[in-house]
Amino acid sequence: MSVIVTDAGFVTDDWTLGFVPVTDAANDVASLDVSSDTDPATLMDKISSTQMIRVDFPSFADGRGFTIARQLRLAGYNGRLRARGHVISDQYAMARRCGFDEVEISEELAERQPQSEWVFRADWQENNYQARMRGKG
Repeated sequence: MSVIVTDAGFVTDDWTLGFVPVTDAANDVASLDVSSDTDPATLMDKISSTQMIRVDFPSFADGRGFTIARQLRLAGYNGRLRARGHVISDQYAMARRCGFDEVEISEELAERQPQSEWVFRADWQENNYQARMRGKG
């Protein structure tokens, strides 16, 4: 089982439509599973009809998923965007700033990094030093 993390903490997964690997997806699917090595340009013809995109993080040291999320948001994707895998609580604010709506972690990680550690970082908008440096925060 997995644990879903939002700004409110740990929540129940309400997504019931499953996920289609991007390599098997036609242009009209409800959700996509995207690996961290996917070129975001290859997703552009699919984003208008996709309700959720889940981006895999095979390692907490692999930041390519953050780039995918940012590029999808800049391209106009307005659906749900979920990071899945080895995202740690210290990366939650970055995930939210890049455009992710939620993070899916294992129960094992949730035990090692309890809800309080994730909620502590849920004030990601208040602590955005980059916006402050640009005079927007």
